[in-house]
Amino acid sequence: MHGFLNIDKPAKMTSTDVLRRLKRLLPKKSKIGHLGTLDPMATGVLPVAVGNATRIISVMEKNRKRYQAGMCLGGVSDTEDAWGEVTLTGRSDFDMDRLESIIQGFTGLIEQVPPMYSALHHQGQRLYDLARKGQVVERPPRQVHIYRLTLVEISYKGPLPEMTLDILCSPGTYIRSLCRDIGERLGTGAYMNRLRRLEDGPFRIEAALALEALLSGAADLQEALLPLDYPLSDWPVYRLRSEQEETSLWHGRSLPVDYRENIPQLRIHNRQGELAGIGRIEADNGEPRLIPLRVFH
Repeated sequence: MHGFLNIDKPAKMTSTDVLRRLKRLLPKKSKIGHLGTLDPMATGVLPVAVGNATRIISVMEKNRKRYQAGMCLGGVSDTEDAWGEVTLTGRSDFDMDRLESIIQGFTGLIEQVPPMYSALHHQGQRLYDLARKGQVVERPPRQVHIYRLTLVEISYKGPLPEMTLDILCSPGTYIRSLCRDIGERLGTGAYMNRLRRLEDGPFRIEAALALEALLSGAADLQEALLPLDYPLSDWPVYRLRSEQEETSLWHGRSLPVDYRENIPQLRIHNRQGELAGIGRIEADNGEPRLIPLRVFH
């Protein structure tokens, strides 16, 4: 059983918890992994690799992510979200024009100081382990890219104004820290109170499958599996033309091909159109050859 699953992760569950539950549905000794961690309080798209798909993770480009986040004004949190210790600032009034100007100022390349409650390392220790001991250490800012940041709506139903933000960003962006920084610049303070991942590269929330549907048997795992090369759809393809070429591939041997240029990465399909390997094309003494990098039996 090989391929990718697009799981809609529920709240109050770690990404590892999702893998642990899915593994019970797989044949024994099946490999499984995820493409990007979601915090326990977050929901939404969690791409999961099964079987040979786990061997593709390391060659995949880092995908853009899209989130919908809730941000409360008028408070700060030690974890930068609603699951930490929240302290009210007593300042929740704001000017709408200034808010929109500040939000737009966070688009493009920005520098972001990671939160203390994160999995980053400092001198061999996880930051969240240090934070739980009451320690705060200096974290160098990191550059991230906010491709699009949109204010969707403002709600006044609770004690504090709540903004809904739609964010398209680079991997490694901390949405909690983005909310924190917007609140600091606005002068009210802010913290994140909900987070849902809508997109992770080609994986979209509209096509995501509820974890419970698989666990309960309401959805079939085999039918839910996406093809091995689903995340590589923009890579060029070389389709093997004969049994001899397939045999050469299985043994890791290079093949002569009719290409005029080097191609650093491409998909290799067998004669049935299924992913059989990953390779590159490069000239060898003027003769282009297909060089296998990974082979999937």
